Amino acid sequence: MSGFIEKPEPAQVPGLVHVHTGKVRDLYRNAAGELVMVASDRVSAYDWVLPSLIPDKGRVLTQLSLWWFDQLADLMPGHVARAWNTVDDLPAGAPADWAGRTVVCTALRMVPVECVARGYLAGSGLREYEANRTVCGLALPPGLQNGSELPAPIFTPATKAAVGDHDENVSYEEVARQVGAESAAELRQATLAVYGRGRDIARERGILLADTKFEFGYDGDRLVLADEVLTPDSSRFWPADVWEPGRDQPSFDKQFIRDWLTSPAAGWDRTGELPPPPLPAKVVDQTRAKYVEAYERLTGLTWS
Repeated sequence: MSGFIEKPEPAQVPGLVHVHTGKVRDLYRNAAGELVMVASDRVSAYDWVLPSLIPDKGRVLTQLSLWWFDQLADLMPGHVARAWNTVDDLPAGAPADWAGRTVVCTALRMVPVECVARGYLAGSGLREYEANRTVCGLALPPGLQNGSELPAPIFTPATKAAVGDHDENVSYEEVARQVGAESAAELRQATLAVYGRGRDIARERGILLADTKFEFGYDGDRLVLADEVLTPDSSRFWPADVWEPGRDQPSFDKQFIRDWLTSPAAGWDRTGELPPPPLPAKVVDQTRAKYVEAYERLTGLTWS
C-alpha cells in the first residue's frame, strides 16, 4: 500500500478548473486552455506522500526550474508561458501562498514516457547492472561500481506510474513501439542534449549531475520540454569534491528523509501497509537547507 495518507483538497479559484492533484503538484486549467501548475511543499518517499511539509520546497523547485528553462532556451523550447512570482501576479481569489510556486504553461500532448538520462551508475541502474551488466537492456563494460561515471551518457526511459506505483524501466525498443520510431529517436536526442547542457553547467559549479528525468510533450509537431527541469526532485545531484565511486554518494535531495525513515528511530516498516510517520523538525530543517543549497550553488543566486 502507498500513495497519499490524506489527499489534500484543491483550492477553489474563480476561472480555474482543478484537473489533477499529483504527489507534489496541483494542476488547473484556465479559460484560455492553458495549464496552471502549482508546486506544493509536499514531499514523497518510498512511494508515499509524507504527512510533513518542507517549507519553501515548492518555491525553490519552481524558481530553479525557471532558471534552467532560461539556460536551455536556445537548445529546447519549454512549456512555461509565464510565472506568478508575486502576489500581484495572482488572479483574484487565488491563495497568496501560490506566489513564487506557480507557472502558467502551454497545454501539450504529453508523451507517456519518463525520459531518463544517466551519466553515472546509481539507483535502479546500479541494481540492474549488478544483476545483468546492463541498464535498460544496454550493455555496459565490466568493472563499474556504485557511483562510477559511465563511458558516455545513456538514455534509459521508464513508464510513467500513477501515484503510489513504481516507474518501470523499459527498453528503447519498447518506447519506439509505444510512440513510433521517429518520436523515440527525437526523445532520445533531446534527452541527451538537455542532460549534456545541464551536466556541464552543474559541473562548473562543483556539482555532478548523476542522472535526471525529463517529461516532453508536443505542441503541434514541435517537441517541448515540460514539467520541472533539473531539480533535486527530478535529478540526482552530487557534490563533486567528495565523489568517490564504490559507495553511496551524498546528494542534494531527500537523503535526510530516506535515511530517517529507514532508521530505527522512525519505527516504520516500509514493506508493510502502515503509512510513514511525521518527520522530526530536525529532518525537515535539514531537507529544506539541502534544497536551498542546491538552488544557490546551481544558480549563483541567494535564496530569499
